[in-house]
Amino acid sequence: MNLMEPTSLQTVDTVIRGDIMLFYDFEVFSHDWLVVIKDTENRITHEILNDSNKLREVYEINKNNIWVGYNSRSYDQYIFKGILLDMNPKEINDHIIVKNLGGWQFSRAFNKVQLYNYDIMTDKFKGLKQLEGFMGNDIRETTVPFNIDRKLTSDELKEVFFYCNHDVEQTMKVFMNRKEEFESQINLIKTFNLPLKYINKTKAQLSAIILEADKREHDDEFDISIVDTLRLDKYKHIKEWYDNPLNKDYKKSLNIEVAGVKHIFGWGGLHGARTKYQGEGIFVNSDVTSFYPSLMIEYSFLSRNVRHYEKYKEVYDMRVSLKKEGKKKEQQPYKIVLNSTYGASKDKYNNLYDPLQANNVCINGQLMLLDLIEHIEKTITGALLIQSNTDGVMFKLPNIETFDKYKEIAKEWEIRTRMELEHDIINKVVQKDVNNYIIVMDNGKVKSKGAYVKELNILDNDLPIVNKALMKYFIDNVSVEETINNCDELIEFQKVVKVSSKYLYALHGEKILNEKILRVFASRSRKDLGVYKLKKGKETKDKIGGTPERCFIDNSDIKGMNVPRKLDRQWYIDAAKKRIKDFVGEILDYESIYNSRE
Repeated sequence: MNLMEPTSLQTVDTVIRGDIMLFYDFEVFSHDWLVVIKDTENRITHEILNDSNKLREVYEINKNNIWVGYNSRSYDQYIFKGILLDMNPKEINDHIIVKNLGGWQFSRAFNKVQLYNYDIMTDKFKGLKQLEGFMGNDIRETTVPFNIDRKLTSDELKEVFFYCNHDVEQTMKVFMNRKEEFESQINLIKTFNLPLKYINKTKAQLSAIILEADKREHDDEFDISIVDTLRLDKYKHIKEWYDNPLNKDYKKSLNIEVAGVKHIFGWGGLHGARTKYQGEGIFVNSDVTSFYPSLMIEYSFLSRNVRHYEKYKEVYDMRVSLKKEGKKKEQQPYKIVLNSTYGASKDKYNNLYDPLQANNVCINGQLMLLDLIEHIEKTITGALLIQSNTDGVMFKLPNIETFDKYKEIAKEWEIRTRMELEHDIINKVVQKDVNNYIIVMDNGKVKSKGAYVKELNILDNDLPIVNKALMKYFIDNVSVEETINNCDELIEFQKVVKVSSKYLYALHGEKILNEKILRVFASRSRKDLGVYKLKKGKETKDKIGGTPERCFIDNSDIKGMNVPRKLDRQWYIDAAKKRIKDFVGEILDYESIYNSRE
């Protein structure tokens, strides 16, 4: 795909009042700055070096268009605005990078510059290079150090421009793989008639604006109200734990067994699960529909900073109506507002910040699910709790005939609590814990959750062959040896690791590496050594976690490459077997257990 062809981006609904999209990236050194800007509509690439007038010219032509970057909300937009305001970009760079301060704190003058900036970064823990690595692309970096205290030479500038161009192209590829994120942002702005300048806001910030929230100070975050619709008997002591003033501390939690399953009650969502569990039969998973939004509406637990309570209810009703009509795309903006509000009420930097209401939602949510568990446990003999999570529970029933009784109990709970449940029938469960499991629905559809077994995508492609081996083992009864030995695509075996800024550099054996993002593969060659990192202020190196004792590194573009002879397939087989142990317990004789499954 040629990303400079306009058709590659016109498939996305990007045009608002005829706006064009530009992708950009700044690099700042002590005595030089440069930027690469790619205009996808006109198929033009601008390479600008230390020329604020040229940058201003490009900006003026495109000031009403959308500018897209990676981490541009936190970094590039401030360098951009600073240069337009005749500020020193190195001073802004050091304010953000060295002092670790927010760019907005550098100068209020930034607010005067119109810039419709969209940041494609959705996970602050994953940099652009890491995503490039997952995609199988070239992740080699410039050898020119950013702390060089002189003007760059022509060769150095050529190299920096080359890699800056590469990063902008990669930003475009990430955008194409996350276009749904952009579409949801645009739809949010369109649906609620917001100005385009808000494209730079997070969804939580937009939710606060849509709900007209005013920042207020609160000092009552532990004055929790327990709803009067609860009916707890066997587990009423758990409710009483929250009533105890000594427990009103975010560091405290209650570890207790509920229905034969260890649970943790605290100040987050409910968590409990049978560990290392496998089973087949009749399972029912019951999730509460829009649990937290429903609690906010039914029990007035919405942030008290919202100017008009009824507006949140209007958003909720519109989402429900569109969902019933099967209008999936149209309901998304409303869903975003509903689901962002709880998290925003826990964010002290958001206008929705109201920790008391957040606690009310969370604690009552946990106790309501506990209420449901208690009534099912008490009424249905043989019902086995498999897991409980933030917004639902899963039980194994003795037989399908008890499902009607289960639904009766659930209906009484729904009427009493004013919540609504959605039930799914499951035929098979393989569960490591509440955050890692595989389920097979009664219609044959397979769902998985957790790093070990989740379905990886192009932007999360780490040890994909091991994930596939586990899924085939548990679902299709295929040995991990068969899956791993029959795969010849190198990208399937990649392990992408990141060395954080706490470390000076990475090493391959004793060799210091320029890159801090590495794509490693297990090796059978004795010439290949392990990968390490050296922490600032330390003399001894640390092995990079999760990597083989012997490995080779390939940071070039590996898409379409075949597995070399020196790849140590046994390392991946052993890794898959270890994960199986984590799921189902100690496996003393793997082969005999596998054979018994035949």
